[in-house]
Amino acid sequence: MGYSREKADEVYRALVGRGFDDGLCQEIAYNHMNTDWTATRMLGYLYGHSEVSEAMVVDEMIAILEDRERFRHKHEAEEANAAITEYYNSDLRG
Repeated sequence: MGYSREKADEVYRALVGRGFDDGLCQEIAYNHMNTDWTATRMLGYLYGHSEVSEAMVVDEMIAILEDRERFRHKHEAEEANAAITEYYNSDLRG
């Protein structure tokens, strides 16, 4: 989930194309929706809705960021669980 300038640029253009404030467009695209995953989610939202307000876009951005955090925490927990399981299994083998 690394930084993607190309995707951030696409988000920026999609937001500016909606007539939103340039500063808000830059903030969303380059500071928050700047990974392939987040940008793709935002672009899907923008292309899937013909009329959205700035408030609706900000709400969607927050939802996307919350989803990303849930996924990150879930992935970390799964890795920790796998390490603990491996430790217990190797300890029991002796």
